[in-house]
Amino acid sequence: MSAAGLKLTDVRKSFGKTEIIRGVNLEIAAGERHAVIGPNGAGKSTLFNLISGRFGVSSGSIELHGRSIIGAKPYEINRMGLSRSFQITNIFPRLSVYENLRCATLYSLGYKYSFWHRLSQLKDAAERADAVLDQIGLRRRRETQAGLLTYAEQRALEIGITIAGGANVILLDEPTAGMSRSESDHAVELIRRVTEGKTLVMVEHDMSVVFGLADRISVLVYGEVIASDKPENIRGNAAVQEAYLGTTVGEEASHA
Repeated sequence: MSAAGLKLTDVRKSFGKTEIIRGVNLEIAAGERHAVIGPNGAGKSTLFNLISGRFGVSSGSIELHGRSIIGAKPYEINRMGLSRSFQITNIFPRLSVYENLRCATLYSLGYKYSFWHRLSQLKDAAERADAVLDQIGLRRRRETQAGLLTYAEQRALEIGITIAGGANVILLDEPTAGMSRSESDHAVELIRRVTEGKTLVMVEHDMSVVFGLADRISVLVYGEVIASDKPENIRGNAAVQEAYLGTTVGEEASHA
């Protein structure tokens, strides 16, 4: 039996005397698309920061494909196969779209800090960057400075950067935040396409996106997972509706 893509066991995080994450247990199968939802202040971003190594856990364990990542630095976790995006777009605005993607490929292709490698001569990095350009639909914007892209294009580029290094576990933090409905629909198709065969964990407030993408949904309320199930079961869970989704879930999900 293969190890879970991501496994959290009794994970807790306190800041001073305030406990933000209160004993989270979560097992996400390799290749599963998993959404974490919950009201503002539930601890979703804190949970992502614990998984990606930005914060250290107060107690508990986190495993990536069966290997503990407790105490590992963010770049070490990334090199073990986990990559994440952020709520606020995180790109190199003065580099071109292509240059952003090429930078993201380098370590996974074996290129470390070096004075004697000319980037223009790294054929494998160029080929991978160009392949991701096609995946995210930004071929025509290849030489455009990333800072000049539209907001939706920048979010697409960030998703491209997230996958360019070849990670097999992808964390997306509110990938459609601030988008129009048409932009959001396009983003959902992009995410579905580029995460095919990978483990996806996303935090998202848009319920049509959640129900349109997720194989399974976990609901986080005040630092605790109160439900983790298939979308259709989450939709009908009275405790979830009371804690977070309310009476509009059926209406929003119908547009997925």
